[in-house]
Amino acid sequence: MEYRRLGASGLKVPALSFGAGTFGGSGPLFSHWGTSDATEARRLVDICLEAGVNLFDTADVYSNGASEEVLGSAIKGRRGDVLISTKMSLPMGDGPNDAGSSRSRLIKAVEDALRRLGTDYIDLLQLHAFDAGTPIEEVLSTLDGLVRAGKLRQVGVSNFSGWQLMKSLGVADRHGWPRYVAHQVYYSLLGRDYEWELMPLGLDQGVGALVWSPLGWGRLTGKIRRGQPLPQGSRLHETASFGPPVEDEHLYRIVDALDSVAAETGKTVPQIAINWLLRRPTVSSVIIGARNEEQLRQNLGAVGWSLTPEQVAALDKASEVTAPYPYFPYRRQEGFARLSPPAV
Repeated sequence: MEYRRLGASGLKVPALSFGAGTFGGSGPLFSHWGTSDATEARRLVDICLEAGVNLFDTADVYSNGASEEVLGSAIKGRRGDVLISTKMSLPMGDGPNDAGSSRSRLIKAVEDALRRLGTDYIDLLQLHAFDAGTPIEEVLSTLDGLVRAGKLRQVGVSNFSGWQLMKSLGVADRHGWPRYVAHQVYYSLLGRDYEWELMPLGLDQGVGALVWSPLGWGRLTGKIRRGQPLPQGSRLHETASFGPPVEDEHLYRIVDALDSVAAETGKTVPQIAINWLLRRPTVSSVIIGARNEEQLRQNLGAVGWSLTPEQVAALDKASEVTAPYPYFPYRRQEGFARLSPPAV
């Protein structure tokens, strides 16, 4: 397993990490992701650690805390062997302080997460959404206190816009508070919006990407193809409305390109889609999910080999869309490359 620095931090994380949203699944969304209990979860953690995958990502909102509880049980007795990433800020109840990133909310949410996970520290805490109702100074000073107390090692965000992330980094620098070193983002061949603003920001500011839904909300599994109905057992029947929208023709064009590369390489469509992401600038780790051992082992096969430049170019072309203003005019100019941060 390859290990990469998480943004500008000194923490090294595996190129692939495991998303525990399938643990303890319940409710209209998470029950369709997976329902792994502690026994099955422990087996999946075993397989991950054998493969060098030691970063496990969860969130308090995943099945109302059950994901954290099952993950905590699955890693019991080997806390020193794993890195835990969890997220908070989304609603966990109907009360006025059950959502957001206020000081009281963050302190309580961290204590609750530590209890559910069965640990006394979190390696990476990410804010699951930007809280426009709480001053950034209040958010960052609270995170600073939690880091100083030893309850958090690193901090990051998820699903922030460019201005939200940049303003937060500026405030952190001004006061000497911890900087966000990670941004958990939606990024896939099917959704490349991350590249327009957030990727250049990450390059410039040392913010590493943790990629969620690398298979385009389950659409790049190899089971969905042009002219064929959605497979009967697909979770998209129940969960499509929760995920990012997609145009059918755009999807089929990408799947056609993936099928072509699969025929050349002997790799599966998911493995190719994940491997393409691992080559992209700023990507520190791609979060893979699995409802069972078979899916996990297949996704782990996305590392240890490389696409050819020609195959990457074919996937790039099939997945490319016109960027929105103000990005698209500059991409058409020969001098644009001189204005862009270098690829890494």
